[in-house]
Amino acid sequence: MNIAILTFDGFNELDSFIALGILNRMKGQGWNIQITSPTPEVTSMNGVVIQSQQQLEFVQNADVVLFGSGIYTREISVHRETMSQLVLNSTRQLVGAQCSGTLLLAKLGLLDSLPACTDLKSKPWVIEAGIEVVDQPFIAEKNIATAGGCLSSQYLACWVILKLAGVDAAKSALHYVAPVGEKDETVERCLHAVQRYI
Repeated sequence: MNIAILTFDGFNELDSFIALGILNRMKGQGWNIQITSPTPEVTSMNGVVIQSQQQLEFVQNADVVLFGSGIYTREISVHRETMSQLVLNSTRQLVGAQCSGTLLLAKLGLLDSLPACTDLKSKPWVIEAGIEVVDQPFIAEKNIATAGGCLSSQYLACWVILKLAGVDAAKSALHYVAPVGEKDETVERCLHAVQRYI
């Protein structure tokens, strides 16, 4: 199972790293989760420099592609060379995005008439792209999902695990990362947000 977490310059660390951490709970089942970027190194919105694990071509054959957000997403959305490399097929891939990453899904034509989630700052841009924005943390239809808010990356990770490995695997992964003393409540909240869309 190959999973690309799209991470561009100016990325939000919470988007990429929370999803990466939760999804890597499935590493023992052969899941291969990769930070995927257009350049060998990317710098976060807070100045954290990381090395990319895969180049953008990885998305074409990935089973799952997750778009994080960042401070340069609007610029990326009109950068032809970058966008042309994002060749996705939602009939055979799970595709998710959060916050401003939802704008990239809209620009790629993947949302079509689907309602979507995003963060409050990105909401006007997504609406301008012709997408109805709903006031909730997560929504999905078939193989497309969107989430809104930095900590909603847990919902995207939960959705991927639920779709591909089932509820027990999702509960186990979430339980591991949930705060001590709040584990059951955290797992239940996450499943409540996501499970109805499976």
